[in-house]
Amino acid sequence: MDHDEARTRLLAERTEVADLLAGTESSAREDRETEVEDAQVYDSDAAPDLVAEGMDDAIADSLRERMAALDRALKRLDDGTYGRSVRSGLPIPDERLEADPAAELTVEEARAAT
Repeated sequence: MDHDEARTRLLAERTEVADLLAGTESSAREDRETEVEDAQVYDSDAAPDLVAEGMDDAIADSLRERMAALDRALKRLDDGTYGRSVRSGLPIPDERLEADPAAELTVEEARAAT
């Protein structure tokens, strides 16, 4: 994949992920505030609020992981190692990079890691 195209795609996705993360973190804060307010006003079951918080936290963790992967890919672009496996140094096929511009491993390496 052309490095200029890769950088454009990585930066665009990074912006999107950052926006999603900000929204998710905001939602988590609101869930926590609602839980505290509900606990003060009502003697109700806290389980639904805790489930919502857990879901928000899991989504935020996933978004943070994706952001870190995007940042690592941008660093590899700067270092001149983009498009090569971080494990073996083998080239990552363009098809894989088009599907996931932040790919760090070849398909075979990724399969073996799971």
